Amino acid sequence: MNSRYRACRTAEKDVGMSFYLSDIDGTGGRLKKEPEDFIVKEISDRPGPAAGGRFVIAEVTTRNWETNRLVRLLSRNLGISREKIGFAGTKDKRAITTQLMSFECPMDSMQKITLDDVEITDPYTAKRSIKIGDLIGNLFVIKVKECEAPESGIPDTLRYVSSAVKDAGGFPNYFGVQRFGAVRPITHKVGELIIRGDLEGAVRCYVSDPSLFEREDAADARRSLSKEEDWSSVLKKMPDSLSYEKIMVEHIVSSPDDWKGAIEKLPKNLQMMFVHAYQSYLFNRMLSERMRRGLPLNRPIAGDIVIPLDPNRIPLHENPVTTTPNNIDLVARQVGSGRAFVAISLFGSESRIAEGEMGEIERSIVEEERISQRDFIVPGLPHCSSKGSRREVLCPVADLSHRIIEGGYELSFSLPKGNYATCLLREYMKSEMDRY
Repeated sequence: MNSRYRACRTAEKDVGMSFYLSDIDGTGGRLKKEPEDFIVKEISDRPGPAAGGRFVIAEVTTRNWETNRLVRLLSRNLGISREKIGFAGTKDKRAITTQLMSFECPMDSMQKITLDDVEITDPYTAKRSIKIGDLIGNLFVIKVKECEAPESGIPDTLRYVSSAVKDAGGFPNYFGVQRFGAVRPITHKVGELIIRGDLEGAVRCYVSDPSLFEREDAADARRSLSKEEDWSSVLKKMPDSLSYEKIMVEHIVSSPDDWKGAIEKLPKNLQMMFVHAYQSYLFNRMLSERMRRGLPLNRPIAGDIVIPLDPNRIPLHENPVTTTPNNIDLVARQVGSGRAFVAISLFGSESRIAEGEMGEIERSIVEEERISQRDFIVPGLPHCSSKGSRREVLCPVADLSHRIIEGGYELSFSLPKGNYATCLLREYMKSEMDRY
């Protein structure tokens, strides 16, 4: 079949991202040359203030901090467990990020926080904490630098891609490279090994598979782990940057062959991320196959499952609508007006496959992977189990603008929660995977 979409020629294909919406050559370039080049601010679902509430809510602005490491050091500063610190979503490390966080501690304890490049502002008390997903969206201001395209042609490229995104009502809603690891894209591979019951393989993959793009000391440590059965000799040489890997290796040194226990040592949200990343890989493949067949993203076809939006434009996944010959005109009007979106399976233990041609696509990829719904119930690792859901094939963009800056250009826009700014940027850049 001839696709109406441009084929991707970069390593993004390895995580299922095989097409672009826009058919123009990209500007090239790279993101995050400096943290200040990638600014993210949450559009928050803010808990109401309550005098004497057990939770402290505060805005946390960081520079160049990975979320799990930030939570670990905040808990150490405050003398509380990591479980008593809440946040709505993980953020890019090499960035300036502002997000709401909750802390189950007295207000005066906040003065104990003394971390470089971390600013705590506007604290107040509330009756509820912040949990994963408690946000509406994110605002982005992103600079693209070191473009390969001629400087004179960049304005036309920006206008063309922006117009294509506007006409489509959004961009292909892939899970971006950060989901899998931009430097070392193996998170989905770990998740696949977990759901197949190979916990030893999952741990070994996570700690010992090196990448060409990571620091040499980290890659050397991974190569040593892959060759040695006695990890105790390697443990002392592992750099501090491999903090979670060290936690797992320490556990195996003290409790040989307890691979499940090594996974359980990781933060709960990181345990969840492994299987979610594999589900994301499957979703990317399903979306790419829809695009390869030239099927529309902004219009339903018979059998498609469509998800309506609530007044805050948050998808109501609990209210799916199957497109039939009887309702297709009404459903198409809802999708065309941006009040609903076609959605694809995030395959899990309680997934529902679409009907029609999209159902054929979803079913064929599941069969090709040789997986079943029951595989996503992981015995003894509840945080690695997943019921599944659906995800919209298009991501809408609000307040999209661009301007030329010295050495490149800048894009400003906002996205709903759970979507990837880099998947919009790739439409403009079309760069290699490691440039995001």
